[in-house]
Amino acid sequence: MSVKVVVGAGGTGVATAEVLADAGQEVRLVTRTGSGPVRAGIQRIALDASKAEALTAVLEGATTLYNCAAPPYHLWREQLPGLTSGMLRAAIASGVDYVMLGNLYGYGSVGGPITEDLRLKPNSVKGELRAQAWAEAKAAYDAGRVRVTEVRASDFIGRGAQSVFTIMVAPKVLAGKTALFPADLNAPHSWTGTVDAARAMVAISADERGWGRPWHVPTNPAVSPRELATALAHCAKVPAPKLRRMPGWLLSSAALTSKTVGELPEMQYQLQKPFVLDSSTTERTFALSPTPLTDILRDGLPQTAAAGPVSGRRS
Repeated sequence: MSVKVVVGAGGTGVATAEVLADAGQEVRLVTRTGSGPVRAGIQRIALDASKAEALTAVLEGATTLYNCAAPPYHLWREQLPGLTSGMLRAAIASGVDYVMLGNLYGYGSVGGPITEDLRLKPNSVKGELRAQAWAEAKAAYDAGRVRVTEVRASDFIGRGAQSVFTIMVAPKVLAGKTALFPADLNAPHSWTGTVDAARAMVAISADERGWGRPWHVPTNPAVSPRELATALAHCAKVPAPKLRRMPGWLLSSAALTSKTVGELPEMQYQLQKPFVLDSSTTERTFALSPTPLTDILRDGLPQTAAAGPVSGRRS
C-alpha cells in the first residue's frame, strides 16, 4: 500500500480518491475546508494547497500528487496561477509524481477533432491560464525536476459534475421545465464522465509511458446538447426535454447579476460549433474505454430522479 494525495473534492477529485481507496491505497484528500467523503481509506485534510510548504508536509511519505482542484470560476485570474504553481513546487520539493487534471481550454478554437498533438493556442483568459500551468509543469519535467502528466477532459457530466450543462440544463430537464442554453443545440459536443477522468488519472500515473505529455480522458462519441438532454430525460424517466437556445443578449444580461455567468461569454466558442475531443490515443495506449453515456448519466442523477418521477410532481 502506498500513500496518494488528492487535492480537490469536486466530482473528479472525490472519484479519484475513491478509485484509489478502492484499490487499497491510503489517500489524503486535501481541500480548503476538509470536505470530502467519510469512508475508510480516505483522510480528509483542511489546507490551502497554494501554500507549497504546508502541502509539502502533507506529501511526506506519499508517492503521487493528483491535482483535481480549481478556484471558483470567477476567481481563476486571481487564484489559479498561485494554486497550480504551489502544487508544482510542493511536488518538486517532495519528489512525488504529479498528475494534473486539465481541460481543453488551452487549445483555443479548433476546426476539427481535438488531439493531444495540437499546439496550445488559447483564445481566452482561462485558456491562457491553463496553458501556462502546463508549460510550467512541462518545463520542470524537461529539466528533470519532477515527473508530471496532464489528463485533459471536456465538459463534465456524471457523478458530482459541475459544468455548464449540469448547472443550466440538467436541473430544468429533471424538473420538467424549459431549459435555456447558450449553445447551438444541434452541434456535436464531447462530454466527459467524472469517474472516467478519475480512472484515467490513476491508470496513467501507474504506467511509465504516461509521463511528460498530456493525455485525453476516454470520452464517448460527441452528441449535441439536445441529444444529451434527451438521453438524460430517458435515464431519469421524465418527459422529453424542452430546450431552447439562450440568445446572446440574455446571456449578457444574466452576466450582470451573476459572477459565474459573467465568465461564460469568453468560452462561447466551444458551444457555437462542433467541439469534439479525440481520446483514441489514451484508449489505445492504456486499454481504457469510456463508460457508456447512459450509465454516466444515471450515475449522476439525484436519488429522487434515479428512482423515477415523484407522484404529484408537475412542471
